[in-house]
Amino acid sequence: MPISLAAQLLGLTVAVFITSALAIVPLAALIGRSTEQLTIRIGPRLGGLVNATLGNLTELIVGVLLVAAGNFAIVKASLIGSIVGNLLLVLGLSFAAGGLRHKEMRFNAQAAGVQSASLAVAVTGLAIPALLVLTTPKVAGPQREVLSGVVAVVLIVLYLAALVFTQVTHSHLFETEAEVQPARWSLRLALAVLIVSALLVGLESELFVATLEPGLEALHMPPVFVGLILIPLIGNAAEHSTAVFFAVKNRLDATMEIAVGSSVQVAMFVAPVVVFASIVIGNPMDFVFTAFEVGVVFMATLIVALISLDGRTNWLEGVQLLGAYFIVGAGAFFVGSLE
Repeated sequence: MPISLAAQLLGLTVAVFITSALAIVPLAALIGRSTEQLTIRIGPRLGGLVNATLGNLTELIVGVLLVAAGNFAIVKASLIGSIVGNLLLVLGLSFAAGGLRHKEMRFNAQAAGVQSASLAVAVTGLAIPALLVLTTPKVAGPQREVLSGVVAVVLIVLYLAALVFTQVTHSHLFETEAEVQPARWSLRLALAVLIVSALLVGLESELFVATLEPGLEALHMPPVFVGLILIPLIGNAAEHSTAVFFAVKNRLDATMEIAVGSSVQVAMFVAPVVVFASIVIGNPMDFVFTAFEVGVVFMATLIVALISLDGRTNWLEGVQLLGAYFIVGAGAFFVGSLE
């Protein structure tokens, strides 16, 4: 952070772009840690809601700032990239790392099935506006915005329904045998760290967004690649390491909750909130994603759904997920470079 602020004062655009992106990584980790401590303090029911709401706060802040700057293509790519990164990269690393220590690992197939169904519904919501535009080219801008608003409302309602299902009415299906860790921070400290970290993420995200276009031009990086791969890696770095740690400890239920649950949250809550935030800002963004983005998230969802059917996994499935992610990354690079 000090380097990024100093670079900003000196007018070193590329240095600001790189260091502000790097500064977001530990700040996102602090947000995750403080949210975890809050969850322990306030109990599992309310804690689950808080964790679900604040788990992707970094992505939400970056997304809103990108919308305010009018970088709609990068916003949409980053939302898709966050979903795909969690499903392919995080699960792939987790299964591969855990599989090296444990010949076969098990997780709650019923809980994973609920998450996969929610993802499938979310993908449908992401695909319908794109299909409308592709099949009906004459559809006007206002109609696209209305459809986007309807889809956003429905996804948020379904997400809240899923929260009630997992946290209240059918919480027994999602219980694990992992012991609850004692809280190491006081409630006041957790709240203070959360608020300060969120404010600092906002500051660094503002620097990152402000230097995005000149930084991309200087480094010759395709915008779509940055949105689909780089920004999600920055915002989710802390989640990635935590998911892998749980997998190595053979706690796959926690890994699945982090990776798949986070993807559901982005698709059904963060993305719709960004749409509504764009309306409030006065720079409306529709819910129309490119065919490449919809296809990528559909394939990632399908692969994870197939893998999670039997409730078991191994290192080979992890390597397969990683391979799929690298293929997506290569495709994103060339799609972006040809635009």
